Amino acid sequence: MAIREVYETTFDEEVRRESESNQCPECDGQVTTKAVETVCEGCGLVIDEQRIDHGPEWRAYDDEECERTGAPLTAARHDRGLSTEIGRGTDAKGNELSGQKRRRLARMRREQTRGRWRSKAERNLAHGLGEVRRLTSALELSDSVRDQACQLFRSAQNEDLLRGRSIEAIAAASVYGACRCNGLSRLVDDVSETARVEESRVANAYKTLNEELGLPAEPVSPSMFVPRLASDLECSDWIRQRARTLAEQAEELGVTTGVHPAGFAAACLYKAGQEEGEWVTQRDVAESGNVTPTTVRTHYETLDELAV
Repeated sequence: MAIREVYETTFDEEVRRESESNQCPECDGQVTTKAVETVCEGCGLVIDEQRIDHGPEWRAYDDEECERTGAPLTAARHDRGLSTEIGRGTDAKGNELSGQKRRRLARMRREQTRGRWRSKAERNLAHGLGEVRRLTSALELSDSVRDQACQLFRSAQNEDLLRGRSIEAIAAASVYGACRCNGLSRLVDDVSETARVEESRVANAYKTLNEELGLPAEPVSPSMFVPRLASDLECSDWIRQRARTLAEQAEELGVTTGVHPAGFAAACLYKAGQEEGEWVTQRDVAESGNVTPTTVRTHYETLDELAV
């Protein structure tokens, strides 16, 4: 028997009426299937509801990232990225706003700025996280390291470690601590050059974070700095590999304990360049490792004594 189907559209719902093939089990009346439920027009019995939607539940802005309910939460913002931002000049469609609406938006932005922070601690958190984002961007660190540094700054504020210390110093120490926890070849000198505080204050702030929070930071080895210094000096692959071998052998012998890791890595590159016959001066490798030529010369003599 053929099935007769009649389609009607009411608002956004698709209504389908089926007769003879699907009748109400209670009164044998006509059944109407809508977008959400199936009901009997005679007695009002709900036969079926909440049909499965096989379509995607996310919005894809590009081929790699999918958003479910808008922008994801982030630890890099004091409010986790849930704040509202008021635009300027144009509306959502790109049309120019009138002068009256622009003045109204300016007043709204001013009131939003005044009521954006509920306390002085939240204002300090926003300032510190902004400094962390600036440092990680200048140092070209990944987003995961940035989020870890922001979380470390939050932990420092929760433990009341900001009292008596500058926000910039704790932010720089958080970035350096995140680099140490991830095994990245970054020195305090690198972070302090980008930060707005002195190197000694950053070192003291990191010492406080390490002692109070118990950071899982491993000791920095000279072999970690060899690829970075070799890239700065534009050395060949053979020199880089030889210098890394020299550093690893020296670490196994225990002669790198207590030395400047970047200075010892610079000495390994200088020795590898001498063996290859490539002209690498002590001054150049010392500048790349942010040490003095005397330090490079001292470590070079140590490598000669080891005969590795």
